[in-house]
Amino acid sequence: MAEALQGVVVLDLTAYLAGPYGCALLGDVGAEVIKIEPPRGDALRQYPSSLTDECRTFLGANRNKRSIVLDLKSAEGQAAFYRLVDRADVVVHNFRPSVPRRLGIDYETLRSLRPDLIYCSLTGYGENENGPLRDHPGYDTMLQCFTGLASMQGTDTEQPQILQGSIVDYHTASFVAIGILSALVHRLRTGEGQHVKPSLLRSAISLQAGQFIWAESEPRDVERWWGASYSGIYPAKDGHLYLQATTSAFWKHLCDSLGFPELVEDPKYDTLKKRVALRDEIKPLIREALKQHTALEWEALMLGKVPCIAIRSIGNMFDHPQLLAEGLVVEHDHPRVGKYRSMSKAVKMGVGDKPTTRAPMLGEHTDEVLRQFGFEEREIAALRAKGAAA
Repeated sequence: MAEALQGVVVLDLTAYLAGPYGCALLGDVGAEVIKIEPPRGDALRQYPSSLTDECRTFLGANRNKRSIVLDLKSAEGQAAFYRLVDRADVVVHNFRPSVPRRLGIDYETLRSLRPDLIYCSLTGYGENENGPLRDHPGYDTMLQCFTGLASMQGTDTEQPQILQGSIVDYHTASFVAIGILSALVHRLRTGEGQHVKPSLLRSAISLQAGQFIWAESEPRDVERWWGASYSGIYPAKDGHLYLQATTSAFWKHLCDSLGFPELVEDPKYDTLKKRVALRDEIKPLIREALKQHTALEWEALMLGKVPCIAIRSIGNMFDHPQLLAEGLVVEHDHPRVGKYRSMSKAVKMGVGDKPTTRAPMLGEHTDEVLRQFGFEEREIAALRAKGAAA
């Protein structure tokens, strides 16, 4: 069975994380993703990593791609790129809004070459000319600080904190993929191309949709966080356990498991609102009870009855039976790194589900891709001789 996006060609000009991973998600469902890198490569390749010959994050964010090197700042490289656009379906970049026109890859220019092109321009803050931050550099951590995510963390220390793990970037990657998929459906219906405009700003605000509500009757700085309760991370005899027991059934199972069943019948605790109000009484009871067993033992004891999970590191995921059962772990063989394990696909479909491919080395597929797009050997040699391809 064919994969969902089989035959759809994506030209990926993005660097760092959000754009590249968004294109990798398209590759998960069958798109042919061609990563077009400048002569020095995606900047993420140069980021420090405990791997000696490659950046770990680059490997994880660039599965399902082939890499070619084109210098879009050269006339020859730009002309070669235009030939690729003529036979592509999607172009994705994450340049700041003022850059594409200078490079000759703005939407109007590329649409003249391919009228039904899906053009996705990922920015930090959006592209509207009235936006004061339009051309300001935008990174995951900056958007966390700008939009309130950092101020929502660290409430115990009164010190704003960054959420580790590039959460805004990965969330934005989903919107990159969703926007492009929506535009492809639009093209199927109308035959028209589309300019898709995701941004880190839009993604960071969407992460807080439940808090981004301001009623006319309340002050601007009203308490918006709904999660203040006895739910949370607790120390156990060994390790830490997260638990959340908000429904009546889960509350009963929690009380029975931890050894204070009398609280179930006590009218003081018979609604979630009451229990949240009395969280300072409940938390010490939970903390004391959890000293009896390790976090893993509690997880096994309450499995399926109480929403709880032992705290683990990402390193524990490579051989966890749940991930193995889901086929989430695959092994690749990389010319420099050697064998490495990584995730398979973010999207699992019932048919046409082909294996993922490893992240490419810089320019690994330049000749192969150019031949596929009709370049003759002498043309490829000329591009290399002029430094426009590598």
